Amino acid sequence: MMAKKIVLFMLVSISCLSYAFAQTERKEIRKGNSEYKSGKYPEAELNYRKALEKNNKSTVGSYNLGDALYKQKKYEEAADQFKNNAELPGNGKQQKSNANFNLGNALLKAEKYEESIEAYKKSLKNNPKDEDARYNLAYAQSKLLQQQQQQQQDKDNKDNKDNKDQKKDQQQQQQDKKEQDKKEQQQNQDQAENKKNEEKQQQAKPPKISKEDAERMLQALKNDEKNLQKKLAKKEGQRVKVEKDW
Repeated sequence: MMAKKIVLFMLVSISCLSYAFAQTERKEIRKGNSEYKSGKYPEAELNYRKALEKNNKSTVGSYNLGDALYKQKKYEEAADQFKNNAELPGNGKQQKSNANFNLGNALLKAEKYEESIEAYKKSLKNNPKDEDARYNLAYAQSKLLQQQQQQQQDKDNKDNKDNKDQKKDQQQQQQDKKEQDKKEQQQNQDQAENKKNEEKQQQAKPPKISKEDAERMLQALKNDEKNLQKKLAKKEGQRVKVEKDW
């Protein structure tokens, strides 16, 4: 409902100005007005631009070009035209009020609420009795407040998300550290177990002897074997005394 009223105000302020046109621009502006009334806004824009090419200070040409751009939802381009129109020399208070009013509408549609508020204030400065401008000013102020609240909420949400992400990262780092510590502990245990097993294996192995010791041991065994053989031979040579069997 509010938006429709703003558009309605825009239509109220659409120019059908009855200024005396310069001969060089009159034809193009008339064509533009005809196209505009028929809803052919791109064609109207083209004719208004042709008029401005012939007279770039045309108050009617720039104002009506802004209207045609607005109808095409080219709000920022329309705002530029209305701003320039409001600053043209020779404009009376009512024309400045109208230009700033439409400038406010274009900026409002572009969601540039602070700039829109300033435009409506300028419109009211030139025409304090314009209730449409006063209403749109209040509407723009409410939209600005909503925008600021939304921005603050977005910021809070972002901060909360950043805090959650940071906390999650910290938890992940702590978990990673625990797993790393556990892994290192297991590696240390494995190393200790391996060392223990190696020591057992070393203890189970027979002591190493040199070649000379081995030869001496072998020679000793040979000598022992010879001595044993001698003893056996000696025992075999003895005669056992046998009692006479009567």
